[in-house]
Amino acid sequence: MLRFVSGERFVARTLLAFTCILFPLAASAGDWPQILGPHRNGIADGEQLNLDWPGGKPKTLWKRDAGDGVAGVAVADGRVVLFHRAGNQELVEAMEPLTGKVLWKVGFPTSFRSQVSTAGDGPRCVPVVHRGSVFVFGAAGDLHCLKLVDGNERWSRAALQEYKAQEGYFGVGSTPFVEGDKLIVNVGGDRSGAGIVAFDLETGKTIWKATDEQASYSAPTAATVDGVRHVIFATRLNLVSLDPDTGAVRFRFPFGQRGPTVNGATPLVIDGHLFLSASYGIGAVFAKIGKTDAKTIWANDDVMSSQYPTCIYKDGFLYGVHGRQDGPPAMLRCFDPKTGKVAWSKDGFGMASLILADGKLLVVKVDGTLVVAEPHPKEFRPLASARVLDNASSRDPALALPALSGGLLYVRDTQTLKCIDLRKQP
Repeated sequence: MLRFVSGERFVARTLLAFTCILFPLAASAGDWPQILGPHRNGIADGEQLNLDWPGGKPKTLWKRDAGDGVAGVAVADGRVVLFHRAGNQELVEAMEPLTGKVLWKVGFPTSFRSQVSTAGDGPRCVPVVHRGSVFVFGAAGDLHCLKLVDGNERWSRAALQEYKAQEGYFGVGSTPFVEGDKLIVNVGGDRSGAGIVAFDLETGKTIWKATDEQASYSAPTAATVDGVRHVIFATRLNLVSLDPDTGAVRFRFPFGQRGPTVNGATPLVIDGHLFLSASYGIGAVFAKIGKTDAKTIWANDDVMSSQYPTCIYKDGFLYGVHGRQDGPPAMLRCFDPKTGKVAWSKDGFGMASLILADGKLLVVKVDGTLVVAEPHPKEFRPLASARVLDNASSRDPALALPALSGGLLYVRDTQTLKCIDLRKQP
């Protein structure tokens, strides 16, 4: 059933204070319009960073309260989009990047309660901004499309309810993917043939549904290899490649385990090869992508077992966090994905998320520390370090993914969203 949202029924909105831009917006260079940035691989475009921090700490340009949830922000077309929860509403807010000033705010009612209390009850999925629209996927599986310019609703679907999907241990957490005229989502309707569903970007109508896959917390990605387009999902128990036009399965192989396990990291496509990793004894796989199959080159649980951070690729090596948040301190690690050989490990580093920008690794640890390092295959080479989130700790970790746009780093803990100024001054 297609459900269109009434603005008067669900929306509390702050009016936008300008009258220009009456046409669809296109993504700009340097934007961070979705999870893991413009290419869904944690690599930022065209950034120039300043590491000369007065007093040894970068400047906080602005900060504001943030509600419940672990969704990082998206940044595009002159707006920062925050998705969080306050009381019984999931809120979408658009802000000015340089000031944090709220341009508009929209609320959707929710009664979601997480099965795991430590996870909180707010959204998990990063907003997706595409050509003047904002797409958000709430913790209870409600999918909404809003206009980026003013927050007006375009359409809404109660996806999990409609397709009788299970919400999982932590609710919904697989950020949707825009491909052509479709928003493709790991809904997880395994009993209704709607494991993965393609929705029309403009109307929200279902274009196709496919597979009996359950949902994971991994965001999908896409790549063209040897002239064939693949949309790639690490679902609850499998790695699946689909034809984005029809939903037909190109290939599938087991990845995951039953029981209290999670697939959280986004698959990476590297020179026609596929890399994916998970913790909980699942480990990592490196495979060659074919038109209708994927041939495993190596697979083990020794090289990289990422609970949720996605590794960063640079000059033939991957950099990532090996281990779990709820276990012994995780280690920062560099390895060669072609061979599976570990180049170096920084033991006891702790859980963190990574961004590559201006030839540097920005590593945001869950204890609120920002570490800047040179991505070097010989050894760990830190360049700068500072605590940027005051409320984060091992007991109250900052799990939201960071975002970087125009030299501004957006970080979030369980109480606060901060904009950190890393711009290189002229």
